[in-house]
Amino acid sequence: MQKAEIYALLNNFAPPELAEDWDCSGIAVENSQNEIKKVMLTLTVTDDIVKQAKAHNCDMIISHHPLFFVPFKFKDINIFSAHTNLDLAEGGTTDELIKQLGLTKSTQNSFVRYVELQNPVSVEEFALRLAKISPNLRYVNNRKIKKIQKIGFCAGSGSDFIETAENDGADAFVTGDLKFHTAVDSKIVLFDIGHFESEILILKVLEKLLKSKVEVIFSKESSPFRLIKQ
Repeated sequence: MQKAEIYALLNNFAPPELAEDWDCSGIAVENSQNEIKKVMLTLTVTDDIVKQAKAHNCDMIISHHPLFFVPFKFKDINIFSAHTNLDLAEGGTTDELIKQLGLTKSTQNSFVRYVELQNPVSVEEFALRLAKISPNLRYVNNRKIKKIQKIGFCAGSGSDFIETAENDGADAFVTGDLKFHTAVDSKIVLFDIGHFESEILILKVLEKLLKSKVEVIFSKESSPFRLIKQ
């Protein structure tokens, strides 16, 4: 498959014009090789991921997180990223998180998607549902809320959108990377499922998009955080 065809497929699904101004989505590294036979999908490009891609004879790495600085040793393999444009795209990171939970999006507000449950559920019941996706789940319930019905979602680092969810009438908000003071001040229930756990699901979507055109493999990666087992 020609490299330009892969770019076109990805850009059609996650239009680059959706990306935030500060974002570095798109082509990070482009070498002279135009025929792409095998791609590696990953959340984050690291030294180890590049080594994995080369060991598997991949012609391209496609990641969610962009490279804001490209090390020289990365220069000999094609690297493409879809970041905030993939977050905002229909069927993107947050939409896929909602889908994997067996829920249906009702409305959206920029990066924030909302689910309005038919019937309210207890905070504990919903936490158990989220724990199936993230064993590292933690949550905040400052006001001892018993039941929730309207829930906001933002995969990745969504702390900046908690106030948006509050103003839009959400009872709860699901994201990753919650900040301490934001958690302390929250008037609604907050669920932190982890940055990695909230976004890794999107790689299966990218695989489905590409697998009929080119060989696709997944990198071996995991959350950098480790829990102490007692």
